[in-house]
Amino acid sequence: MRRGIYWVLGLVLLLLWSFTPKVNQDLSNIQDPTIEDIVKSYKKAITDWPKPTIDYGVQWNEFAPIKNDSAFFTNQDKPNVILGKMLFFDPKLSKSNQVSCSSCHDPEMGWADRRRVALGNNHLQGNRNTISLYNIAERQSFFWDGRAKTLEEQAAGPLSAHHEMAMDVKTLPAKIQAVKGYKELFKKAFGTDKVTYDKIVQAIADFQKTIKSQPSRFDKFLEGKYNAMSDEEIYGMHIFRTKARCMNCHNGQYLTDESFHNIGLTYYKKKYQDLGLYEITKKTEDAGKFRTPQLRDLLLTQPWMHNGLFNDLEGVVNLYNSGMHQIDPSPEKKQLDPIYPMTDPLLKPLHLTKEETKALVTFLEALSGTKYKMRRPEFPVE
Repeated sequence: MRRGIYWVLGLVLLLLWSFTPKVNQDLSNIQDPTIEDIVKSYKKAITDWPKPTIDYGVQWNEFAPIKNDSAFFTNQDKPNVILGKMLFFDPKLSKSNQVSCSSCHDPEMGWADRRRVALGNNHLQGNRNTISLYNIAERQSFFWDGRAKTLEEQAAGPLSAHHEMAMDVKTLPAKIQAVKGYKELFKKAFGTDKVTYDKIVQAIADFQKTIKSQPSRFDKFLEGKYNAMSDEEIYGMHIFRTKARCMNCHNGQYLTDESFHNIGLTYYKKKYQDLGLYEITKKTEDAGKFRTPQLRDLLLTQPWMHNGLFNDLEGVVNLYNSGMHQIDPSPEKKQLDPIYPMTDPLLKPLHLTKEETKALVTFLEALSGTKYKMRRPEFPVE
């Protein structure tokens, strides 16, 4: 009798085991995967991960970890970087001698300013949020509207802007030349103590190239340390890659496609109207497009979006969850007003549940890893 009971129990266990999804099964082969199945499917080499949801025609790159910058302190000792650092933090580069590059790009604030929009000369406000300088050397275009194509061009922009540093760049070299302490710095960096505008922006750009994110728990996970992220964060990463459709724009090592999209925040013909890329190209199809920001060190760079109107990650996710097409013009309205912005078709209603939204937010929070905050240098005063 006892032997028969053991036999029946063994048969039941065998049947249950046969219906249990295997750890090494591909997620696509599991009819109704559990969160546990999903999490397990990512605890392996990236090449074996479930494929992300990518729309047809979209060029994308897989995630890749960043490394600690082993050359950071060596680079900080280079004469051109030392000079650029001094110039970056020196308010004498502004008309009022009160505003420096670091006024908006503060290392204590994620190389941004934590303001909705930038505050510059005479306390004038800009109309866009300050972009963090983390990993700026990896960018292919600069500013929200991509108007600068090189880092040197980017460095030059705020110097002359009336609402930023308001400096007459034609007189700037002579102003810096008159500061004795800079002569030796320029000589070490360029072989001559003669100050020129091109040397100023080149040195600033060289310094900015050293501003990089430090690896986060996300990077450790990508490198195979699978306990670096919680199950909820891993599940959130799966939502990011699939149902939330984030990978269509936020992909690759820095989670950006380096492109421009209209996500429905142009506020057309309203108080916060900003047409973005259109102001540069004058192409109607570019109305409302802005550069896709990188997502590294996200928690250090709020508020977010080009207008700085959002400082809550859950709120941002809910925004995308809506699909953002509510304000699209009708075909008749678009015909009458060709500039009327159209939200990018890559955005669609996501129908995320509360649990999926929460998991996605926890993943986004895991992208921040930088703890080092650079100290301000003692720049020449006379």
